[in-house]
Amino acid sequence: MAMTSFEVVKRAIHFQNPDRLPMRFDSLGINDTHSVATNAIGTGDHTKRQTYDEWHCLWVRSEVSNMGQVGGNPLGDWEALKTYRWPDPEDPAYYQGMAGRFAGSEGKYVMTSIFMLLFERMHSLRGMGNVLTELYTDRGRMAFLADRIVAFDLAVIRNIGERFPGRIHGFSFTDDWGTELATFISPKMWCDFFQPRYARIFDTAHAQGWDVWMHSCGRVNEIIEPLIEIGLDSINLQQPRALGIVEIGRRFAGSICFESLCDIQATLPFKGREGIRQEARLLLEHWATPQGGFVLSDYGDGAAIGVPLWKKEAMLEAFREFDRWGR
Repeated sequence: MAMTSFEVVKRAIHFQNPDRLPMRFDSLGINDTHSVATNAIGTGDHTKRQTYDEWHCLWVRSEVSNMGQVGGNPLGDWEALKTYRWPDPEDPAYYQGMAGRFAGSEGKYVMTSIFMLLFERMHSLRGMGNVLTELYTDRGRMAFLADRIVAFDLAVIRNIGERFPGRIHGFSFTDDWGTELATFISPKMWCDFFQPRYARIFDTAHAQGWDVWMHSCGRVNEIIEPLIEIGLDSINLQQPRALGIVEIGRRFAGSICFESLCDIQATLPFKGREGIRQEARLLLEHWATPQGGFVLSDYGDGAAIGVPLWKKEAMLEAFREFDRWGR
């Protein structure tokens, strides 16, 4: 009997021999996971060019349909802290309607999430330049900001776990940590300041019985090992060429589950069918293991990165061709 979607994903994450490649590919109507989200505004109202999220960060969008970016930081001036209203993780409205979002999750791996978990939330509140500077010049104030955010995250995780015990399997979050060349801060500073804070969050999610999934863009090679040390179960990497496919596989295959796809900057926008096919082969050859360790994911907004639907179809076909477990 074929495994359920839940079994395929769970076994892939924990290297327990799935019977096929797990997939999260909504643009083609294929997804072994199911999302049960809170009422977080996230990136604000997508019908508006300028809008605010629940942390009072201003989001700005271009005329091209996209997520947008933060264009206004509510704590850009520390004086604003005197009147700033922190979001309340105990507000029942934050969780209202979540129970209904389990509809359609039967047999699937169910996930919940927090957008902009820590670092991204810090610089969306304070501004990237300020955060990168003050991690060196004003560590105490950065610690205050980080700990307020972590306290929010921990409360949300516990509240979701208490409301839906045993019904959620994974917790995902975003925190982009890299440029095309390296992490934004030194690996030593990352381990000193951020690793223990992530550890608290991961431990709290694991206490609910959840796996922990992280998305991070850029060349984040030097923080993957410390993330593994504190229990990260799956990492979503969308720029495998920037990371180095062979290097990442040599260093980490078998130690963490990779959620990935063909490179969203170097391959999907510019390569043809055969280039996509060969990269799919390389990724499964170097990042997966005979026991599991790979989930095929999708970059949802193809138009924003110049990727037509036929290329996504070609990528799906290629990954199925080289599926190490479903042959």
